[in-house]
Amino acid sequence: MSRTREPYRIIFICTGNICRSPAAENIFREHARRAGILGEIEVDSAGTGDWHEGDDPDHRSVHALREAGYAADGTARGLRDRDFLHHDLFVCMDGSHVRDVVARGAPRERVVLMRAFDPARAHDDVPDPYYGGREGFTEMIVMLEAAVDGLVERVRGEIARKRGGA
Repeated sequence: MSRTREPYRIIFICTGNICRSPAAENIFREHARRAGILGEIEVDSAGTGDWHEGDDPDHRSVHALREAGYAADGTARGLRDRDFLHHDLFVCMDGSHVRDVVARGAPRERVVLMRAFDPARAHDDVPDPYYGGREGFTEMIVMLEAAVDGLVERVRGEIARKRGGA
């Protein structure tokens, strides 16, 4: 007899949810699929603000994702109160997002920076490419890819702990 398990819920956070966080969501989803854990998780993204609510990802982000071989799915939304109860891990693109997410109610131990999973990082933030050109979006993809495998391993470990009841 099998019992239904709650999925591990991860949400990626940036400012407007049209550049960095949907890119991270799509890249992470693909790497989670490759790692065989996609069926055990729910992946989402949101912005600290809701200025772009309902919008597709920025066309430059879409281009950079597709050029790198990823899907470019997403519809922008702002963080909602239920997100703080619902998600197991909040993955932020920069320090301002960490501060905002914690101030709004996420337990600090469940809030991380995306770049923390890149051992070769020069700095902790994924810079916002919105006000620049296409090259900023390409650099964003490179930064996200450098961190994603470490994040997949973290999530794999969290899933194992959840299964074990720890």
